[in-house]
Amino acid sequence: MLKVLEASFVTTATKAAQWPREPVPEVAFVGRSNVGKSSMINALTNRKQLVRVSHTPGRTRTLNFFDATLEAKATKRTVRLCDLPGYGFAKVSKDERAQWQAMISEYLEGRRTLRVVVSIIDAEVGPTSDDVAMLDLLQAMPPRILVVATKLDRLGKAKRAPRLAALAAQLEVPPEALVGFSATERLGVHDVWSRLLVALDAG
Repeated sequence: MLKVLEASFVTTATKAAQWPREPVPEVAFVGRSNVGKSSMINALTNRKQLVRVSHTPGRTRTLNFFDATLEAKATKRTVRLCDLPGYGFAKVSKDERAQWQAMISEYLEGRRTLRVVVSIIDAEVGPTSDDVAMLDLLQAMPPRILVVATKLDRLGKAKRAPRLAALAAQLEVPPEALVGFSATERLGVHDVWSRLLVALDAG
């Protein structure tokens, strides 16, 4: 049984010099704006307001780091979570969008403690061209990838499994590499953590 004992904010960063220095294994969360990334991290940590949930897309403009202390199989461990700015939001200047992309690329390519990247898509909407481009980018990098389809509660229960299978086929990833998730129903919380810990232990 997995339990989150503590979850806390660590720091924000916009460049490598500001990244936390402790050698804690890290999981990054990427996805387009308004895909439910903040709600997902709150659900995973069992905290309602660890990450501020904004109704305004594009609100997150920095790398935000959080620590989660877990107990699994009678063993405590700390995992660092990094919330990346959402991509694909049109209502920002080209210069600002370029700055975000540079900040994200620097982190994904240069963060040595980064072990897994959770690539988030909207289960109802499906992958956008930006989602596909992000996955293509991630597949060329060392960290393992876990694809999570959020907002699954918006689909009827009979439609969920077929939808997830269709999404996996569309993204050309194995079905076991894609997890359905709903922060509202707390669906997929244990499944995501289980897969993350397996990936972290694999090194």
